[in-house]
Amino acid sequence: MAEQPLMKDYQTAESKIERQISLPFREALKISTRNITIRFGRALITVAGTFLGIAFLMSVFTGSLILEAVHRAEGTQADAGMAARQVWLVVMSLLVCGVGITNSMLMSVTERFREIGTMKCLGALDGFIVRLYLIESALMGVIGSFAGALAGMLAMVLVYMLKGGTAYLGGVHWLSLGTAKPDSVVEYFVVSIVIGTVISIVAAVPAASHAAKMPAAAALRTEI
Repeated sequence: MAEQPLMKDYQTAESKIERQISLPFREALKISTRNITIRFGRALITVAGTFLGIAFLMSVFTGSLILEAVHRAEGTQADAGMAARQVWLVVMSLLVCGVGITNSMLMSVTERFREIGTMKCLGALDGFIVRLYLIESALMGVIGSFAGALAGMLAMVLVYMLKGGTAYLGGVHWLSLGTAKPDSVVEYFVVSIVIGTVISIVAAVPAASHAAKMPAAAALRTEI
């Protein structure tokens, strides 16, 4: 029975310590932004993986909308087999994108053993380490997804303009809000950015967990 009050006291003390050590989100965002700037080369590799995956995804979305507009104008049916193949290619490209981000973030943890150990020795909790990595990944995911979605959309628009001029683009829904599912270029643009950001965050979870579980003393002893 005496263990229960002690456990409650321990949990209360741990909660107070966590509130004291945990920095506000704004400070965590500053640290994450600085880490991206310092390790620009590593960040560029991670962003490139997201960029390529989302560029392909958005090119498929945009191409499908343009083809739908062409089929409506000509009164023909779309090829169901082609749509299935496109879905398969998109899924595989996003999986490769996620694996590449995970690998890049794990390498980032390896390069920052001493930094992580120093932060832990100064009192940083596991949750704070995880938050830093997830914020970094989210920032790189947004940047890579936005650039990739823009590049994929413009690439498909350019391809179809070269193929048939503006006639192919006349019936495309560029903006149609309030529908049950995305059916316009702008909506698919937003969906692509959200998908890329979510994949970046999820792919960074193994690296963030590995960094958080690392003993401070072992991290400081590591030679890179």
